[in-house]
Amino acid sequence: MLQWLAEFHASFPAFNVFRYITFRTGGAVVTALLFVFLFGPGMISTLRLKQGKGQPIRTDGPQSHLLTKKGTPTMGGLMILSGIVVATLLWANLSNPYVWVVLLVTLGFGLIGFYDDYLKVTKQTHNGLSGKARLGIEAVIAGVAMVIIMTAGKPGLATSVAFPFFKDLLLNLGMFFAIFGMFVIVAAGNAVNLTDGLDGLAIVPVMIAAGSFGFIAYLAGNVVFADYLQIHYVAGVGELAVVCGALMGAGLGFLWFNAPPAQVFMGDTGSLALGGLLGTVAVATKHEIVLAVIGGLFVLEAVSVIVQVVSFKLTGKRVFKMAPIHHHFEQLGWTEPQVVIRFWIVAVVLALAGLATLKLR
Repeated sequence: MLQWLAEFHASFPAFNVFRYITFRTGGAVVTALLFVFLFGPGMISTLRLKQGKGQPIRTDGPQSHLLTKKGTPTMGGLMILSGIVVATLLWANLSNPYVWVVLLVTLGFGLIGFYDDYLKVTKQTHNGLSGKARLGIEAVIAGVAMVIIMTAGKPGLATSVAFPFFKDLLLNLGMFFAIFGMFVIVAAGNAVNLTDGLDGLAIVPVMIAAGSFGFIAYLAGNVVFADYLQIHYVAGVGELAVVCGALMGAGLGFLWFNAPPAQVFMGDTGSLALGGLLGTVAVATKHEIVLAVIGGLFVLEAVSVIVQVVSFKLTGKRVFKMAPIHHHFEQLGWTEPQVVIRFWIVAVVLALAGLATLKLR
């Protein structure tokens, strides 16, 4: 919205600064951060009042969680999503289709997560919306997003998968790219959802990934930088740096309240939405494979669950002491802060590895 002020730069030269994505990204970070700081305490109080007993804790999880996390309200993702939406509407170029498609997925997945959290809280069970129903609705939302992305993009490139480390290698999937993109978006949403199991565990890696993809979006959307780095130029995706900045700001604000011991959990409301956001940005910027590197921690969490389930069904034995894998390390004797901080370190290393692919071509 504020980007339109640049049109009056002839009369007010200072308004020219609103043309720059870097300035508006910084503005989105600060706006989202302040929004969550100001309205977060009130939201937490309301959630605590409405939910009573808070999020039900899984009885088959670590026994310590039954004592340390009991009564903590969930749906804190509402704080994050509110900050993202307000900052994005204020600082992003609202004529850009990529901004709207990312908001579509973010809010759509957020609504699914909200309903799932609502069922869990009202019924006081960890079983919410059925897995099949949730995946089905997510697939529909992701499908709509893919139609928009493929329509907005350059013919040929919009339906192709780009490979890191190669300058010109593209695999044109045609209409099948929609299925590939849907898988990336849905998988990203659910991978972040599985990671959200300890205080502060998911939000920091999400912010790290958002910062990385904000940088990638800015470069891929700038014809000069894209040509210099030999990455594929996608007109318009630079504006997604503003959305990623809004996520970073809202995430920082949320972390203030989610730091151990957490005053609120983000719940599926936040984790599904944030994962979907990252997946959509990755597809729009043609860096879907790089997402698997930068978001490698989320991939590891999801794979640990898949391996555990398949192994138990086929052999009756468990590979890990408990899944997702962060609970495995808890069972090995790591304290919660040790697990969380060490996983943050892993997320930083993976982000650096993912960003390195921009130059190593």
